[in-house]
Amino acid sequence: MAIYCDRIAMLHIILFIVSFSFSGFSFLAQVESFGINYGQIGNNLPQPEKVLELLKSLRITKARIYDTNPQILSAFAHSGVELSVTVPNEILGVVMDPQQALQWVTAHVKPYVPATKITGIAVGNEVFTGDDTSLVAKLVPAIISIHGALVQLGLDQSIQVSTPSSLAVLANSYPPSAGCFQPELTGIMTQFLHFLSTTKSPFWINAYPYFAYKDSPNGISLDYVLFNPNAGMVDPYTKLHYDNMLYAQVDSVLFAMLRLGFNGIEVRVSETGWPSKGDQDEVGASAQNAATYNRNLLRRQYGNEGTPLRPKMRLEVYLFALFNENMKPGPSSERNYGLYQPDLSMAYNVGLLGSSSITSSTPTSTSTSTSTSTSTASISLTSSASRRHKQVPKMGYQNLVYWTLLVYLSAFHFSMRR
Repeated sequence: MAIYCDRIAMLHIILFIVSFSFSGFSFLAQVESFGINYGQIGNNLPQPEKVLELLKSLRITKARIYDTNPQILSAFAHSGVELSVTVPNEILGVVMDPQQALQWVTAHVKPYVPATKITGIAVGNEVFTGDDTSLVAKLVPAIISIHGALVQLGLDQSIQVSTPSSLAVLANSYPPSAGCFQPELTGIMTQFLHFLSTTKSPFWINAYPYFAYKDSPNGISLDYVLFNPNAGMVDPYTKLHYDNMLYAQVDSVLFAMLRLGFNGIEVRVSETGWPSKGDQDEVGASAQNAATYNRNLLRRQYGNEGTPLRPKMRLEVYLFALFNENMKPGPSSERNYGLYQPDLSMAYNVGLLGSSSITSSTPTSTSTSTSTSTSTASISLTSSASRRHKQVPKMGYQNLVYWTLLVYLSAFHFSMRR
C-alpha cells in the first residue's frame, strides 16, 4: 500500500508539472514585476480599447505611456492595469512652479483616479543626458513640485514620482562595482537621490544591452547580452557572478548610488528591449535575437529574480515596446522594437500564443488601410531559447483535463490515506 501511495503521489507531481508547463500565459499572472511600454508614435495604431483587450489577454497588469493621453486614461478605467504617465520634457520649466504643477496634476491626473490606476509619474524622460542641457537644472525642482501637488491632493501614497534616465548617466559601468555617475551630474544627482530616498521612490533606468552589443559585437558575447547560457563574468572586486548584461547594468547603477552615499533605493528598469529589424550597420537587430532576448527576459521575470547585488529584491522591468511605431525618427531599429504590429499581429514569436481573439478597428490616427488579425495570449516560459522558432501548441481543454485529473487524484489519495 505504501508503494502504491508513493506512486500516486509521484503521479500528482508529474501532473502538476505538466499542467503548469501547458498553462500558457497564466505564468505571467504571477509576474508582478513585469510591465510594458505603450508608445504612440504611429499613425496606424489601434484604439486604446483594443490595446487594453490585448494587455488583458496577455495578463499584463502594468504599462507605461509617454504622456497623459485622455483617451488611454479613460479607456483603462476600472481595468486594474497600473499606468505610469509622463510629464513631457518641454514643460519642465513650467511645472517647476508649485502652482503650475498643481494645475497640471489637477488637470491631467486627478480626474482619472482612482478609476484609472495611475501609480507613477515620470517627470521627463532621459533629461540628464538629453540634448537640451538647460533642462537638467529644471528637473529636480519639477519633480519636487509634482510630488508636492500629489501631497496637496492626497495622491502621494498611491503615485510615485521619478524620472527615467539612460545608462549614459554613468561614467563607468564595468565592472558593476566600478559604477559611478558622470562627474558633472554629481551635484544634481545627489539632490535627486535625496528626493528618492525621502519619498521611497525608485530610480528608473533605461537599459539596453543591445546598444552595447551593436557598438562592440566582437568584444561582447551575444549569449551574455541575450540571457542565453554562457560563462558570464565575475566582478573582480565583489566576486559576484553575472550571467547577463542587464543585471550587471542595474548593479552598476546601485554601486553609483552607493558612491554618493545612498543605499536602499530601488532600481527599476523603465525600458529594455531588442529591435527585430535594423539598418545594415545595426549589428544584431533581428527577429531571432529580439525573440531570444525578450523570451529569456520573461523567463527571468517569472522567477521574480533579483540582481547578484540584491538577489532577494525582485527586479521590476518594463519591456520596450508593445507596438512597432512607424513614425519614430532615427534608424530603422527605432521603428521595430514592438512585440506586435499595429494590426495586432505578432511582430515575431516571443512565445505569445492564443486564447482570445482581438480584431483591430479604426486606428487612433488616420491610416491608409485597416487589417484584421487574431491576437493570442499565452506564453510558454518552459520552452528553451533554442526552440524559439517553434510555435508552442495552443492549449485549451487540455488544461482542464489535467487539473481535473489532479483534483480527482488528490481526493483519491486523501481517501486512501484515511
